[in-house]
Amino acid sequence: MTSTSPPASGGYQAGVCNIGPAEVSRRRRSGHVGAILGIGLFIVLVALGVPPVWRLLVVLPAAVGAVGYLQARRRFCAGFAMQGVFNLGELGSQTSVADPDATSRDRAAALRFFAEAAIIGLMVGVIAVVLPV
Repeated sequence: MTSTSPPASGGYQAGVCNIGPAEVSRRRRSGHVGAILGIGLFIVLVALGVPPVWRLLVVLPAAVGAVGYLQARRRFCAGFAMQGVFNLGELGSQTSVADPDATSRDRAAALRFFAEAAIIGLMVGVIAVVLPV
């Protein structure tokens, strides 16, 4: 079983860690944006008095926020993994992953991230629908 925590050395590890501090900060900010947009959308939908089922729309920004927060927490960018690159340095300084096996592990981890974010987004959407506001 592959660990989901970043390596102690802080270096690239296939399927586990592919971004450094600058990229982690960027992912955390995207998590904040998704969360704020989701909360804002929920408030607008409630204020407009739309039927509760329309609150499912918060699934999208909630999933975006979840992807950002998951990536920041785990020091792993799913988008970079799908592209076969990593960046442990300054923003914009990506390095290609040379090992095809490492690329496969990265892509498998990225698909898990997307699935986890979709589940989180769906859970938030269902909660938004059933909240009695």
